[in-house]
Amino acid sequence: MAREPDKLSTGRVRRTAAVGAAVGSAGFKGARGDHQAAAERMVKTLGQLKGGAAKIAQLASFIDTDFIPDEYRGVYQAELGKLRADAPSMPFTEVRGVLEEEWDEPVGELFTAFDEHATAAASIGQVHRAVMQDGREVAVKIQYPGMAKALAADMSNAKLILRLAKALAPGLDAKSVAEELKERVLEELDYEIEAANQRTFARAYRGHPFIVVPDVITALSTERVLVTEWINGVGFDEIKKLPQAEKDRFGEIVFRFCFGSVYHLQHFNADAHPGNYLLMPDGRVAFLDFGMTKRLETEQIELEISAIEAAVSNDPQRVRAALDDIGYLRDAKKIDPEKLMRHVKAVGGWYMADEELTIDADTVMTAMAAMTDPRSEFYDLVRQQSLPADELMGQRMQTGVLAVLGQLNATRNWMRIGQEWWLAAEPATELGVAEWDYFEAKGEKRVRKFALRNT
Repeated sequence: MAREPDKLSTGRVRRTAAVGAAVGSAGFKGARGDHQAAAERMVKTLGQLKGGAAKIAQLASFIDTDFIPDEYRGVYQAELGKLRADAPSMPFTEVRGVLEEEWDEPVGELFTAFDEHATAAASIGQVHRAVMQDGREVAVKIQYPGMAKALAADMSNAKLILRLAKALAPGLDAKSVAEELKERVLEELDYEIEAANQRTFARAYRGHPFIVVPDVITALSTERVLVTEWINGVGFDEIKKLPQAEKDRFGEIVFRFCFGSVYHLQHFNADAHPGNYLLMPDGRVAFLDFGMTKRLETEQIELEISAIEAAVSNDPQRVRAALDDIGYLRDAKKIDPEKLMRHVKAVGGWYMADEELTIDADTVMTAMAAMTDPRSEFYDLVRQQSLPADELMGQRMQTGVLAVLGQLNATRNWMRIGQEWWLAAEPATELGVAEWDYFEAKGEKRVRKFALRNT
């Protein structure tokens, strides 16, 4: 069994047994039973492990509450929310050693103030608030001691997590996806990679009218410590209480950042989790945590745009050809193109409809059911599909954004916003006008950057 929450169990056998018990007890096969107890056991075990087990599961959405049957989702949502937002932090006495090993100077000489109580805790590290000698407030993210060994052990547990995934997404290419997850998770373990990612996004969005990415304090950032600008703002629970017009605006900003960076930067943040968003007093939105990002080749983006355009044009044959080119179809000739079109619209139709569309719980569940529910009319089609490893992080981002918008009941013509990127269309909203003014001032022309394939 796992040790107390403030210790890291690093032995492969011990951690494998703990994760296996957590996954096995979760009861994701649709059987009724004590789901409350199962959820609590799973969250307790994964929370204690603190390493790649919880991270892998969350990243791949395999235990994401959006994928759980309606009658059980509330139970898991409540318990997984604790794992994501309120993971138990370690006492500062246990993480201080990491700072002493990573920094040449003592903490007291680098900062005029350092809050020893963590302001946030996650799967591989926790965050402390501090004030530098020059007066700048910063967030200091410290990796848990022993995490490298713990995460290496967790990598051997990937198959256990994927076993659960196979039940939910039968077409999953388990081997290639496991490799993709391993690469992404090991990248997240190295805060120097995260710092480089964050610097890329911070430069790209510096001075943006409504998007903020905190600057990295490079001199103090190392492989196990990441120091960034502190951002004051309110979290998602408070955002959900705002008037609907303000929630609509927030939702559009999330959509523009998460989807838009694919086209502006060919780089996106794969962890579209609302815990990483802060609404600042001036109305801008700060995006935090860049440990899990993905860069895309031009060809992949072009293939994805071609698939979207084929669906928007209601051309089933082109949809099938485009998805085949991406790698989603095992044997395209055996796929009914009309049914495939309906499936694509069920999953992504919310940003393929030329109308003002409110994203609500039904919208989210329609998409999720079409991807994973054995009761869905599309389940036989899902079994004939694959999930290319390069698409895994994009799918994680897309479903994450959809879930965020669904909690906000956000309304926009999402397709018109998307066409600003896909087709260089005129800005669809006031935020779009402001954003394109910003990018054009930086030298980015509003022209078609990506060619359509299969046209």
